[in-house]
Amino acid sequence: SLDGFNGEIIFPEHHLSHAAHAFYTSPFEESAILTVDGVGEWSTTSIGYASNNSIKITNDIRWPHSLGLFYSAFTYFLGFKVNEGEYKLMGLSSYGKPKYYDLIMENLIDVKNDGSIHLNMEYFAFTYDKVMTSKKFSKLFGIEPKTRNEKTMQVHFDIGASAQKVLEDVILKMVNHIHNKTKMKNLCIGGGVALNGVANYKILKESLFENIHIPPSPGDAGSAVGAAQYLYYVHHKNSKNIMNEAELIHENVYVGPSFSNIEIKTFLDSKNIRYKIFDDTTILQKTAQLIANGNVVGWYQGKMEWGPRALGNRSILADPRRADMKDILNMKIKHRESFRPFAPSILEEYASEYFEIDIPSPYMLMVAPVRKPNEIPAVTHVDGTGRLQTVSKESNTLYYNLINEFYKITGVPVIINTSMNVMGEPIVNTPEETYSMILKTDMDYLVMGNYLISKKGD
Repeated sequence: SLDGFNGEIIFPEHHLSHAAHAFYTSPFEESAILTVDGVGEWSTTSIGYASNNSIKITNDIRWPHSLGLFYSAFTYFLGFKVNEGEYKLMGLSSYGKPKYYDLIMENLIDVKNDGSIHLNMEYFAFTYDKVMTSKKFSKLFGIEPKTRNEKTMQVHFDIGASAQKVLEDVILKMVNHIHNKTKMKNLCIGGGVALNGVANYKILKESLFENIHIPPSPGDAGSAVGAAQYLYYVHHKNSKNIMNEAELIHENVYVGPSFSNIEIKTFLDSKNIRYKIFDDTTILQKTAQLIANGNVVGWYQGKMEWGPRALGNRSILADPRRADMKDILNMKIKHRESFRPFAPSILEEYASEYFEIDIPSPYMLMVAPVRKPNEIPAVTHVDGTGRLQTVSKESNTLYYNLINEFYKITGVPVIINTSMNVMGEPIVNTPEETYSMILKTDMDYLVMGNYLISKKGD
């Protein structure tokens, strides 16, 4: 027994855990389910349906035939780290044209109308090697895998665009097949591939499902929670309480560590750091004004976000109206690739005025076309889209009020939000890690709780 534990141990399979997490964070009484990732046990894609306390997986696709690993192969080939750089590939793909789409469809992947796939394993090496692609793959595209320091060329952008288009087309076929099979209105999506916000938006716009739900952390971190949700709802047959849970998940995206004003002050004093302290209202007005004046501000508040995106508590904030802000943030603050886009946080009620979207996007899992690119150029990607976070008063009152102050000053209800870290490092956690950001970047100000710290030390 495990450390004297004699109770029952249940083992929800990997894709079942993804499915449980996707469904039990949703506001639906019943739903179709799609989970897509690299691989878990042997499944790489599962489809099924759920209602109240039962989940049924009806079909799956098995290793090595994996849409996630297909995409990871291109992530590797274009010089990024597998299981980490896939979102960089998504950002990069917007700079290219899908010129290699037919080449990929003819040689690398066989796709049926129902979205089931078969990879041509002569081109992939992940079943027997530490790399993702074979020599034949390089030969097909006429280039070697890109190294990290090699300059990104147009050919890389075009290959990225082609891989992204294949991913979108396959997922759309899968989704339409599930709709034909289940005839349901709702769809829940889980697995790491559900972090591809460009594909998610396509599903929202082009599929026959009326409602789409993706949890804040659809990847493996979420499936850990999904395993527990499976135990609670399915194994122990507890009823799903719709109203209560949808609210719970909305509030419970901020569940990480937090540091009080007293703890922040203790740290600042121990290092003799100069600061000013303001009351709740003034700190919001001051911060909004600093951002409107073109400053880059670190915003460190409350509990840390759950999932891979900063959602307004461990964020670097800036003015989306300044076209040059994208380059300033990439070079001086984040020290990262120039093609990486920045996310807009927008007051929920203005979302459809600025973006072609009519549902909330609280976890940055939808990339939608921008309706007013001239007003918010710094968060408009090269293809005219933005990966938006809609902020409601309920989900994060403080952050909502800050954006609202910025709106009062500028008439724009949008702020740039990027996670508080430099490339290759995790998001900051402690006050000490947070303060180090102002030392190693060209950030202008830092707001920790009610304390304002200036780079200039004034």
